[in-house]
Amino acid sequence: MLIAADKFKGSLTAVQVAERVTAGLRRVVPDLEVAAMPVADGGDGTVDAAVAAGFERREIRVAGPLGDEITAAFAVRGDTAVVEMAEASGLQRLPKGVFAPLTSSTYGSGELLRAALDAGARTIVFGVGGSATTDGGAGMLSALGARFLDADGEPVPPGGGGLSDLASADFSGLDPRLASVALVLASDVDNPLTGPKGAAAVYGPQKGAAPDDVDALDAALGHYAKILEESIGTRAAEYAVAPGAGAAGGIGYGALLLGARFRPGIEVMLDVLGFASALEGATLVITGEGSLDEQTLHGKAPAGVAAAARAEGKEVVAVCGRLALPPQALGHAGIRRAYPLTAVEPDVVKCIADAGPILERVAENIARDFLV
Repeated sequence: MLIAADKFKGSLTAVQVAERVTAGLRRVVPDLEVAAMPVADGGDGTVDAAVAAGFERREIRVAGPLGDEITAAFAVRGDTAVVEMAEASGLQRLPKGVFAPLTSSTYGSGELLRAALDAGARTIVFGVGGSATTDGGAGMLSALGARFLDADGEPVPPGGGGLSDLASADFSGLDPRLASVALVLASDVDNPLTGPKGAAAVYGPQKGAAPDDVDALDAALGHYAKILEESIGTRAAEYAVAPGAGAAGGIGYGALLLGARFRPGIEVMLDVLGFASALEGATLVITGEGSLDEQTLHGKAPAGVAAAARAEGKEVVAVCGRLALPPQALGHAGIRRAYPLTAVEPDVVKCIADAGPILERVAENIARDFLV
């Protein structure tokens, strides 16, 4: 059995999901051989998944989304680094109940990238998602040496709101090591930077942006792209409409400006984690995440795991907290059957609070259905 599941957000980490599923399976088949490979799609949990696969965890002090100093982690193995922007600039880094859609910055994410360069990385997988920010990656670029100035030649304020004051941009001070590094933008979304499907319109409300804030942020990001086009050329305009530019509050745009190559996050992570070799010995693959829904089918971890496993003729089942997909949609995604916690415990509140023990019971059912 190969367990390749993502986290149950708010309840269990991907590592904990694998542990609980393993415990449940072995209650039914005590000597069952189980391999665990926690996965992530580029969002929060990506560094933890890399560490579980053998990468070394490194911690440094960086700026959080509000500028306060925090401890954030990245992962290194050989000359490959995995950097997760949510570690520095994610929603979980904000005080509980506090949102700062106009002023939160990705500066700390740039500091993480710089630390990966300091560690000797030649390939950097940059996982983006779960951000507290909508600054188009300006903070990240500033940490790497770019300058964003207002009409008086002063640095613009941090955050997406400050970009409305942008008058000029200078990329001449960018860290020269970036030119010789393979930077991979790993994301599960392909939104452009601006417009009705852009970073502010689609994801701003999740970060506390009111309708007027969304309009202001979208206009500021559009102005930002226009000034960058004047400063560094037409590629700035081309990247603004490229897939992934709007990822994580537009940090995808900043990464593309650095020469990053956009790839679906789960595909990148499966390559980095060595999923293909782990899959060879598996007779059944168990994947999953907190909610199996329509979003799952568009680049989330379970869909990526199922596609890779199906390509090798492996059977796949899924565990989840909540199931909102019909059997036909699951089948098209390569998932034979899904096992939600709510099938064991209908009370959603209890499922969230007691996710671990309930997941073990779900795993027992999988063992009885497929192994006995």
